Amino acid sequence: MRLIVGLGNPGSRYANNRHNIGFLAIDAIARQHRASPFRHRFQGEAAEVVLGTERAILLKPSTFMNESGRSVSEAQRFYKIPLADVIVLHDELDLAPAKLRVKLGGGNAGHNGLRSITAQCGNEYRRVRLGIGHPGDKALVHAYVLNDFGKAELPWVEDLCHAVADHVALLAAGEDANFQNKVHLAMAGRGWDAVKTLGSRN
Repeated sequence: MRLIVGLGNPGSRYANNRHNIGFLAIDAIARQHRASPFRHRFQGEAAEVVLGTERAILLKPSTFMNESGRSVSEAQRFYKIPLADVIVLHDELDLAPAKLRVKLGGGNAGHNGLRSITAQCGNEYRRVRLGIGHPGDKALVHAYVLNDFGKAELPWVEDLCHAVADHVALLAAGEDANFQNKVHLAMAGRGWDAVKTLGSRN
């Protein structure tokens, strides 16, 4: 079994924030793969789904970003899921918009959701980094991630979430490189291979 976590902040106020792209991706997976209805469990919203040959729990913590680890650790302990089978989808400032990278472990790059999960669960979980670009100035980051995606950004956000959902069975099967490549090709095919924002870094 896999535990697939999307990071974000709960409530309508934050629903379309850049910081909430992890929630948006989880919702796309749930819709496309006909997950069970989300229920309030593990200090979050959880649903069950089958991805290819793998069963998975989809989780959106309701603890607010800075305390995401409380929700993740509770679900992980309940299902006795090894840390290597925990997959976290999150916004990534240091990737250009519409880009995606997968990695195991590594630093948290100032991301409070990742920091909380690492503190509660350990560091060797898989991260799906969903690029949102960088505002170009560290002082602008807080406002940038807690603002909604602009109207011009929404098409690539939707396409990225759909591409993740289309190919998530590969991720569940541990084929991270294949998953990453399939998403890249899907986004390039939609014309999103050169999206830029001021200060973004690939």
